Amino acid sequence: MSRLIKNELTKIFKKKSIYITLFVILAFVILTNCIYKFFYQSGSYHEYSEDYVQYIKEDLAKLDPNKPSDTKLYIDLKSELDLFEMKQKYETGTWQRDILATQVSGYVNEKNTYLYGESKDLEKVSEIEKTINKILEKLEQDDWRYFAQEELEKAKTALNTLEEQKVNTQDKQELQSLEVAIKNAKIDKEVAEIRVSKDIKYGEDYRNLALGEYQEESKNIINIESNTRELEYGEKQDYNQSIEKREINKYILENNVNINKQNDVRGILQSFFNEYGLFIIVMIIMIAGTIVSEEFNKGTIKLLLVKPYSRNKILLAKFITVFIMIVFSILAVVIMELLVGGIIFGYDSLSVPILAYNFETQSLESMSIFNYLGIEIMTQLPKIVLLATLAFACSTLFTNSAVAIAIPLLGYMSADMINMLVVQFKVQFMKFFVSLNWDFGEYLFGNLPKMEGMTLGFSVVICMLYFVAMIIPTFIAFKKKNIKNI
Repeated sequence: MSRLIKNELTKIFKKKSIYITLFVILAFVILTNCIYKFFYQSGSYHEYSEDYVQYIKEDLAKLDPNKPSDTKLYIDLKSELDLFEMKQKYETGTWQRDILATQVSGYVNEKNTYLYGESKDLEKVSEIEKTINKILEKLEQDDWRYFAQEELEKAKTALNTLEEQKVNTQDKQELQSLEVAIKNAKIDKEVAEIRVSKDIKYGEDYRNLALGEYQEESKNIINIESNTRELEYGEKQDYNQSIEKREINKYILENNVNINKQNDVRGILQSFFNEYGLFIIVMIIMIAGTIVSEEFNKGTIKLLLVKPYSRNKILLAKFITVFIMIVFSILAVVIMELLVGGIIFGYDSLSVPILAYNFETQSLESMSIFNYLGIEIMTQLPKIVLLATLAFACSTLFTNSAVAIAIPLLGYMSADMINMLVVQFKVQFMKFFVSLNWDFGEYLFGNLPKMEGMTLGFSVVICMLYFVAMIIPTFIAFKKKNIKNI
């Protein structure tokens, strides 16, 4: 058996196509890392191009603020331009730009409304300008704490007001609404306190993003928990996602570690199958889809069958070779990423842990990127093995390489759309379809799968049934296949 497997591996590595495929994958790995290095932005910066600013100025020159049909557009464009000019004093990503976008933009629009709108009020314009100038002065002084303290005071005032309303309210329905509002106000106060105590400047850095997401997910959890009716399955999934995101972002804020960073070696390895899964599957399907059919097409199957081995042994050796190539393909791409990513980014990020929320223990689990990658590979193996088995079966049954490659690829590319439609329309009988079951990652750490009622055991059985349904007919057909006319 080992001699047969060795012979099959030799055949594969003598093909130019395997090296061309590996070269293409390497080129894509380099391209992916370069994109993450030079073009990826973790924040949500929105900057106007010079062409767009020029376009605004030209449009503004054509409008007459005294003409009722032009007034609204004139105010909007003038406000955009005024805000852009204020931002030009500060570099992209600075906390000042964040304050200008979140706090000053409203005042600028209000000022222009009173200045050019129907209800002109120069006194109001003067008041608003004083407020804007005070904010601009704090921005120039780099006094971000002024805004943080102001945010904290507003949160405390809002919370006290709501608690006073609760004391003076007797209506049960209104009390329930107030309790939810109070919980949300406490989150606002907590977030403001974290900003002050942790010295988190406003901006688009990872701590700000974590703070914003922590606030958003905490409020989402409160609103879901306040629901008196039983949650639907989709709502339970959203609830679990919010809990996981809240806890991960809480960890980031407490430990000052950028767990969510994507543009480094660790981040790319964390989304390994999203980035490179297609290439691995294509490579495996090409190998599995030609390993038998090429023997028939070239007529070398006769030379193989005259050797002192049974047909079952010959076919089994080819099938084991496919499994070896699955391992080789995954390891090859992982090594490519480590080498290329290490050259471009360095290896410091590999020491940053991966976090996952375990819903069974209700706690965060920390692991190395390599442990996580190992788990991820194991959860994706059923998909890869089943697609490889389908290609292998088609290669044996039809002895046509094109068909053997096209059918699994078509199945793989249509799987996500099928899954989406099945989940969206809740087609329960389709939970027996293989593509809904071949991703075991859905069950990790007590997560809820795509469809209600599915379990890890159920998915294992379904995958095994599909595997057996493909492999048994393949061996039977190969054993009975007539090769006299080949």
